[in-house]
Amino acid sequence: MARRCAVTGKGVLTGNNVSHANNKSRRRYLPNLQEASFFSDILGAPIRLRLTTNGIRTVEHNGGLDAFLLGTPDRRLPAEAIVLKRRLEKAQARKAAA
Repeated sequence: MARRCAVTGKGVLTGNNVSHANNKSRRRYLPNLQEASFFSDILGAPIRLRLTTNGIRTVEHNGGLDAFLLGTPDRRLPAEAIVLKRRLEKAQARKAAA
């Protein structure tokens, strides 16, 4: 499983460990990924995503998963979020037609 946030797209960064003697060795900075579950009103089911804590705050600030995805342009979303957004739009169209 990729170490990448499904909403913000944040991933692994690299840098150096620097010792007191100024020796440098490569290291990885991992994103703070959490398994988060959001309830989708449109789909009527919980959606589990692997998000950074910043991504969780962003979704909550924008009024939940549905409101965040539908209100965000595709160019600002990672591929995984775009797929979920398409599911929401199809379900919303089915509900409107019925």
